[in-house]
Amino acid sequence: MQSIQTVSENTIYVGASDRRLAKFENLFPIPRGVSYNAYVILDEKTALLDTADASVGAQFLENVAAALDGRKLDYLIVDHMEPDHAAMIEAVLVRWPDLRLVVNAKTLPMLKMYFPTDSAAIDDALVVKEGDTLDLGKHKLTFVMAPMVHWPEVMMTFDTTTGTLFSADAFGTFGALEGALFADEVDFAGKWLDDARRYYTNIVGKYGVQVQAVLKKAATLSIETIAPLHGPVWRKNLGWFIGKYDLWSRCEPEEKAVVVLYGSMYGNTASAANALAAKVAAKGVKVAVHDLSCIDNSEAVAECWRASTIVLAAPTYNGGIYLPAANLLEDLKALNLHDRTFALVENGSWAPMSAKLMAAKIGELKNCTVLDAKVTVRGRLTATQDAELEACAAAVAASM
Repeated sequence: MQSIQTVSENTIYVGASDRRLAKFENLFPIPRGVSYNAYVILDEKTALLDTADASVGAQFLENVAAALDGRKLDYLIVDHMEPDHAAMIEAVLVRWPDLRLVVNAKTLPMLKMYFPTDSAAIDDALVVKEGDTLDLGKHKLTFVMAPMVHWPEVMMTFDTTTGTLFSADAFGTFGALEGALFADEVDFAGKWLDDARRYYTNIVGKYGVQVQAVLKKAATLSIETIAPLHGPVWRKNLGWFIGKYDLWSRCEPEEKAVVVLYGSMYGNTASAANALAAKVAAKGVKVAVHDLSCIDNSEAVAECWRASTIVLAAPTYNGGIYLPAANLLEDLKALNLHDRTFALVENGSWAPMSAKLMAAKIGELKNCTVLDAKVTVRGRLTATQDAELEACAAAVAASM
């Protein structure tokens, strides 16, 4: 059964959601699933903007056919070649063989890489560049290059008639659609924002400079609607979500807040982390606490983007850093986290080394500060260390 929805006049949503997939990119847990968005514009000429993942391929093709309602498909615009959006290109070409692909120069080699049997269609592709226009009749589409947001070939398509920005992976989020298509129809801040932040920070986060460049381009467009390749479509309060992207891409903390992230083998480091969190909270500071062994690393990364101060607590393990904390630090470096304040809690029954080692790793991050007031636990926290905890809590609060 087809499942299509109207985005705006003559623009139809033909995507589909997958709730069976356990991990996005076989890496990031998605307990709420994910949507693969695609859109059809009906005019004198018809255009399909991107395809979908093979897992929802049958539903996607049925939706496209329903939207076209017997009309031929004139153009397939490929904004992004990642397989979760491009997997069905060959199937679309088989079903509508007379269409013309619309791509940019960086897309061509990727098309040949993934679909070598469709060389004729690829050779006949319409290759567009920044600012080019495709005239569908009433709808005029212009193209905005967005390299490394987050692949080198990415572009966005702007419908100047409806003010719709088809934004590729930008402004996307984890989460399957639940009937409602638009962000203003759901509790986005309450239910979707954490997944949007996690999606951005882990997938696009490294490319903040490139996102900033695209945001500057977007500011010159009269955008009424943002139609991403994942998650809800935005037609109201666009400035709020664009503001989030602006903060995230500049790696500016979303909140003046503290996140305590700890790894603990037997509960003693956890006890110290919780005691410190209580003292920080008592000073009127907003605090969140997470066990790194229990949350996915992608969640911890997103929390580090959200908060201005990070308390990292970990025991010494085989002379190094307890692995969950070590893995987080490696991810933060790879994703280019910067401009944060850290406080450290270490544990070591005979040779505590983790604070020194964590500080060295944090030193590899740009413009990050490690507070002098650390907490050292030998086996388990003792009542005599209350002053040490208080000093660290005071330093954390003062850093805000």
